[in-house]
Amino acid sequence: MNLKAQPRINAPLFTLLASAFLVLAYNVNFWRAFVQATGGIKLSNLPVYAGSFLVLVCVFNAFLTIVSFRPLIKPVLIFLFLATSALSYFMSQYGIGIDASMVQNVVETDVREAGELFSWKMLLTIALLGVLPSLLVWRTDLRFASIGKGLLIKGGIFCLSLLAAGALLLLLFKTLAPAVREHRELRFLLTPTNMFQATHGYLKRKLAVPTVVASLGTDAKKGMLWSAAGASARRTVTVIVVGETARAMNFSLNGYARETNPQLARQAGLVNFQDVSSCGTATAISVPCVFSAFGREDYSADKARNQEGLLDVLKHAGFDVLWRDNNSGCKGVCDRVRYEDLSQPVAGDPFCNDEECYDERLLQNLPQIIRDAKKDMVIVLHQKGSHGPAYWKRYPKEFAKFTPICQTNELEQCSRESIMAAYDNTILYTDHVLNKTIEVLKAAGADSGVDTSLLYFSDHGESLGEKNMYLHGAPYIISPIEQRHVPMMLWLSDSFRSRFHIDGACLAARGRQEFSHDNVFHSTLGMLNVSTAVYNPKLDLFHACSSGT
Repeated sequence: MNLKAQPRINAPLFTLLASAFLVLAYNVNFWRAFVQATGGIKLSNLPVYAGSFLVLVCVFNAFLTIVSFRPLIKPVLIFLFLATSALSYFMSQYGIGIDASMVQNVVETDVREAGELFSWKMLLTIALLGVLPSLLVWRTDLRFASIGKGLLIKGGIFCLSLLAAGALLLLLFKTLAPAVREHRELRFLLTPTNMFQATHGYLKRKLAVPTVVASLGTDAKKGMLWSAAGASARRTVTVIVVGETARAMNFSLNGYARETNPQLARQAGLVNFQDVSSCGTATAISVPCVFSAFGREDYSADKARNQEGLLDVLKHAGFDVLWRDNNSGCKGVCDRVRYEDLSQPVAGDPFCNDEECYDERLLQNLPQIIRDAKKDMVIVLHQKGSHGPAYWKRYPKEFAKFTPICQTNELEQCSRESIMAAYDNTILYTDHVLNKTIEVLKAAGADSGVDTSLLYFSDHGESLGEKNMYLHGAPYIISPIEQRHVPMMLWLSDSFRSRFHIDGACLAARGRQEFSHDNVFHSTLGMLNVSTAVYNPKLDLFHACSSGT
């Protein structure tokens, strides 16, 4: 047996076989969704499945034929096999689709977060589906026709492939048209086309010609309640806590069976909003969206990047604004205000380990910051929260109340019970951090004569195995409720509520109504009695509960 012998094959046949391999080996999620979209596994559907397979093979073959020249075809196929093997692993492992937002998530995720996604199973998958096929491509001796004859052959194959695909589509149109129209998620699942579409969409946004950031709310000023007769001269401090990956259904305040909010449940005056929808399913989308004036329907990354947001309007109104971060940055939201990065571990810090810091670090020196401030303040605390898949790393060991705990990022190795327990412990820790923040604000009111308030909301939710989906970042149009239903709550000191004429009972009643991230921008302005033309009272959840508006 000659181990040095190279397999020999003509280039057109090799391209066709590579196309079939791409359609079959890397598209398990696509075929599973496609079968469901066309009515499930039935003998009568076999022609549809076979025809659809041939359509994709023909289309892939047509485009691979374009690059089937001696210097190009091998590097292209090796790249495709390596890239799609990694892509198919993450899609199968976490039940995700790939769109421009997912590419943005990957690009903007920090190194520590990305490292938590790597595993031996991922490396094995890439080795089997990526490296081995790539080695075969590299070792194969491809036979090419002469240049002139080769161009004729390539042109013929390209045209025949597209004609065959078109003919098959006409035959299958009655079945495929409604399936594709009603199940738009299929385009996010077909690889490698989803990779190219998503990358193109991301680069199109990223490389757009930069424009000057448009001002917003430059007319903003503190409203009548700040200057009315008998108005308090005390400073105000509002803390906005941006949660990470917290889903509302795992909060006991919302009826969850486990007691994940024992401390907040005892916090008098806390208003819990039970039915709140996020603007996106990933931090890179939701955080810029929630702080923008656009709302989910009108939001785009370009619009948000090219216009000031909520923090700028508050700054125009005279507030001192500070963003403290224990996550992967503010996604452009805090570019024009003070910023503190507290995510990097510091030796000896009680709230840090060797890899990262816990969210209590966001509260370090907070009493002194409040005490030393000369102006009214808005402080944003950006949590690490419940970011997965390494949920067990998000909280100190004393908060490991619920067991057994999944302690690997390979979630398929854990039982659903242990994944849920690890996640619920992150919510338990968030409960502690929020309660501790409220206690800091109470103390500031007593010691420094400050009127205080706290608003908390999560950027998006999380899938924990429902419908075989994990993590988050699904395209919004196909995202499950677990990734969109987020917690939101509000605490106001008695002096703050009195100062701004806010009816606590009215607010509590509103906690049962439906809201979304769209309400945050205008509700923050309304809560702080900021007067500006960009304020929309219809989206202010305080408007109906304040006699001063």
